[in-house]
Amino acid sequence: MRKISPFHLAIPAHNLPIARDFYENTLGLIHGRTSKQWADYDFFGHQLVLHEDTEFKGHKHFNEVDGKSVPVPHFGIVLPWDDFQIFSKRLIAKKIKFEIEPYLRFEGKPGEQMTLFFYDPSGNALEFKCFKNVSQLFAS
Repeated sequence: MRKISPFHLAIPAHNLPIARDFYENTLGLIHGRTSKQWADYDFFGHQLVLHEDTEFKGHKHFNEVDGKSVPVPHFGIVLPWDDFQIFSKRLIAKKIKFEIEPYLRFEGKPGEQMTLFFYDPSGNALEFKCFKNVSQLFAS
């Protein structure tokens, strides 16, 4: 497997204090540099930056994947299997409103995975997933 370099993703936040609370207290991310207009986070080893945009109104579009309406665009992370189980239980305990509740996707097929989707307070869609066998990440 090739070495993974950290990605950088900057997304809009309609209300930066509310977004910061969500990413820090609901998702448990550690913040880095901040200003009045932006904040960056360690997103599982990657750099996620929230930029305040008070005019941002998330756009909802969906594509069908494995019989579910998947929000597009979305971003997220592939977690180790056990970490996903702990993380999804934490979200359930925090009463996250899931767009797609945790479930087993592509069951019995190449790329079988657990996945879940939800929106942040600004309308950005997030997906968290895991594979029992991460070598199936790009299976076809």
